[in-house]
Amino acid sequence: MTHLRAIRDDITTLKVDAIVNAANETLLGGSGVDGAIHAAAGRGLHDECRELGGCEPGEAKMTGGYRLPATHVIHTVGPFWRGGGHGEDQVLADCYRHAIALAAGHGLRTVAFPCISTGTYGYPQDYAAEVAVAAVREAVEQHPSIEEVTFCCFSDYDLELYEALIAD
Repeated sequence: MTHLRAIRDDITTLKVDAIVNAANETLLGGSGVDGAIHAAAGRGLHDECRELGGCEPGEAKMTGGYRLPATHVIHTVGPFWRGGGHGEDQVLADCYRHAIALAAGHGLRTVAFPCISTGTYGYPQDYAAEVAVAAVREAVEQHPSIEEVTFCCFSDYDLELYEALIAD
């Protein structure tokens, strides 16, 4: 059974098989967690991402971890929040599902996620947390080789949301 946990930490410091990057469609770096991951990983990550040709919202692509403690980075593009009536929840859930499937398909066992789409993309934190935890629970049922999923939160508020949802 997969262990789910929530922590408040810097995702770029986690020693896991893969950290997930809340990327933009170019995969070439940006603001927030995306910029922090690219900065910590170094130029090799940017160069490998350039070869991937971008990524559609809800999809996921994997690269090496370069200078990160994590051996891999799974890049996924979350949805922009447009009020909730434009399929945002499905795209956000797909980010988590596809990242878990990609990790499992490559024999990875431990994955850490940031709070996807809740920064610049404007997704409400509480709703995003509900979608994330439900999607991860569903995905690990399909991929039981994943031993641990970490929700790496930026704020105390996010941490409280995830801890409450995981406890349910």
